[in-house]
Amino acid sequence: MTENTSGGVPEPSKSPEPSGVDLARVALRAAKEAARARGDAAQQKKQARRSGLRSGARADGRDPMALGSAINRLITERGWEAPAAVGGVMGRWPQIVGEDVAKHCVPEKYDEDERVLTVRCDSTAWATNLRLLAPTLVARLNEDLGHGMVTLIKVQGPAGPARRYGPLRAPGSTGPGDTYG
Repeated sequence: MTENTSGGVPEPSKSPEPSGVDLARVALRAAKEAARARGDAAQQKKQARRSGLRSGARADGRDPMALGSAINRLITERGWEAPAAVGGVMGRWPQIVGEDVAKHCVPEKYDEDERVLTVRCDSTAWATNLRLLAPTLVARLNEDLGHGMVTLIKVQGPAGPARRYGPLRAPGSTGPGDTYG
């Protein structure tokens, strides 16, 4: 700003407008930058075609994914969070219920619709013991898995012995119960 001597009011200084040569320089600079950007993109495409899709020294989208990340992504995409969590519980059963109980009681299946965990025990005494512990185990499992994942533990006693089919068995017989009645 320069000061006018007539009234003491400053006058705005006028900057010279760009002339034809200056405008040409600005236009040339912009054209060079645009050409450089196009050339870089074209050169990258040529390199990709020549060398195939190889990854360089730095990480990019073509790098292989770690196995744990791939599995977690698959579980999330498919909506398998609940079955995977319950499967983890079956693998950590001894840590959850204790070594003594785990020796005699084994989780068999999980019904996702009803949210019921079925556990088989090797004796009726352990089945009774587990039925008494069931509310505590449900609370512990829900704390570990998330609220409401397990609503009931269905305890089953030992399975009966397998029916034996021997040479003295009558064809069509249903076993010892068919003679009484």
